[in-house]
Amino acid sequence: MYLVEGNIGAGKSTFLTLLAKHIPYASIAYEPREHWQSEDGGSMLTKFYEDPQRWAFTMETWAMIQRVRHHIQEQQNPSPFHVIERSIYSGFYAFAKNDLDQGFMTPAEWDLHQQWFNFLVPGKCMPPIGIIYLHTNPEIAFDRMKKRNRGSEGGITFQYMKQIDERHTDYLLNKNGVVEDLKPVPVLVLDCNEEFENNPERCTALMKQVEEFMLTTAIADGPAQPVSNPR
Repeated sequence: MYLVEGNIGAGKSTFLTLLAKHIPYASIAYEPREHWQSEDGGSMLTKFYEDPQRWAFTMETWAMIQRVRHHIQEQQNPSPFHVIERSIYSGFYAFAKNDLDQGFMTPAEWDLHQQWFNFLVPGKCMPPIGIIYLHTNPEIAFDRMKKRNRGSEGGITFQYMKQIDERHTDYLLNKNGVVEDLKPVPVLVLDCNEEFENNPERCTALMKQVEEFMLTTAIADGPAQPVSNPR
């Protein structure tokens, strides 16, 4: 399987819709946004953005459970060209780690969150063949997010978007502190600052890069192994 990662507003869902049209042999699994509701019917995302220090641990733990369920379900797909929007890894290394760095989680909450990650992920979630990173400057991603105007994202600040961009760099490009089995996973970085949805030339260029990346890495990939414990 492949993961599509990127900041809020990077255009992941739009990109995957176009990918399905341009590479028909690829199967697509979108992020299950319907799961971002709490048991009382409210939006966990909205609660988090309104009061991050109160809801960060609850939100990230809930999100991790949902992402693990989704990952285990989708890894049953036999196609090597199965593409998943977002992942358990960005949830942990980008969003939850940023909560710790910004003081939204206490060290004790982070320790407990890590213990849950170590219990739920190793031996159950297979590492991807490759990762497709839609890199978008925070200024552009923030503007796109404002234009789409999703109710749950109303509390997101530009500063938060910059922080998440930095965490994605640490996780995907520098591979800082990631599990050992993720370190050799190749990452295709796509420049998505230029609008591509209504730009056929740019869209075609991006899809060609993705198809070449997938065909090359799928052939080179051996049998997938369970992710090992974080070091």
